[in-house]
Amino acid sequence: MSVYWINAGIAVALVAVMLLSSLAMRRHEALSHSITLHAIFLGATAGLLLTLNKTADQLLAHFRIKAVKPEMIDDITLVALGLVLMQQGFHLINRLTADQVRKGSDRTSATSIARILKLMIFLLLLLLFGEHMGLSLSGLMAFGGFGGIAIGIAGRDVLSNMFSGVMLYFDRPFRLGDWIRSPDRNIEGTVEEIGWRMTRIMTFDKRPLYVPNSVFSSISVENPGQMRNRRIEATIGLRYEDADKVAAVVSDIRGMLHQSEHIDLQQTLLVYFDAFADSSLNIMIYCFTKTTRWAEWLAIQQEVFLKIVEIVHSHGADFAFPTQTVYLEKD
Repeated sequence: MSVYWINAGIAVALVAVMLLSSLAMRRHEALSHSITLHAIFLGATAGLLLTLNKTADQLLAHFRIKAVKPEMIDDITLVALGLVLMQQGFHLINRLTADQVRKGSDRTSATSIARILKLMIFLLLLLLFGEHMGLSLSGLMAFGGFGGIAIGIAGRDVLSNMFSGVMLYFDRPFRLGDWIRSPDRNIEGTVEEIGWRMTRIMTFDKRPLYVPNSVFSSISVENPGQMRNRRIEATIGLRYEDADKVAAVVSDIRGMLHQSEHIDLQQTLLVYFDAFADSSLNIMIYCFTKTTRWAEWLAIQQEVFLKIVEIVHSHGADFAFPTQTVYLEKD
């Protein structure tokens, strides 16, 4: 009986180490990213599982239980140990990924690398523990050869979506958080997740839209989220009786835009009298703002338009509106 008490004491000590390390990782953010603390937790967990395994073997031998084989206990222990290793590895990767994103790393790259690391951990554990459970490496490779053909035929669309997801990562037509739209399909919104099989887009009416990754290989995608500038384009019309003031108005509007700190002078800037319309003399205004944020662009455009109104009125001119002149001939 003393052996069981020793095992119980060891188990209690290992549980205490697990609880303390887990509590430390939850309470302190810096410790949650510590590989050493995760290794301590995994070591304590592995020790506890091995202690329980040894105790189970002793109980089976002491009570001469034949229904349960020691090999079965060993397999259960290995599976539990593998699951704990995978869970802790995934947990550490998630925390490190979130930490890198907070530091300013690209969220798309960090998420993709995290998925690759998780896949590598899963395959490594499968190879390590598969040998002990009767899954030989040659058998796995044979299954991958013959079974891969069957899976490839049955899951052609799934594999196509997964391959397209990899291509999205390397081509980078968009990233997480980008606003995208497709002129070919009714797709427009903000990219929230690029998964193995599909991409989740949150539309502007706050409805999630799930698009298979293979779709992006056959459609055009417009990415306003990667714009370097936003355009202001407008046409204003002056009255025909203000024809002698058009040149001065055009000059002042052009000067106003050149002096604005919000207008990017490295881009095209055009202000010209360009058309004799039916009831107005039209002036074309074409320029780009430095900001790409929609709300800021709207505020800058509003400021530009209000200054244009002031310039037109300061010259005693006014804006035209559709009019018709009717001449009546007397008999």
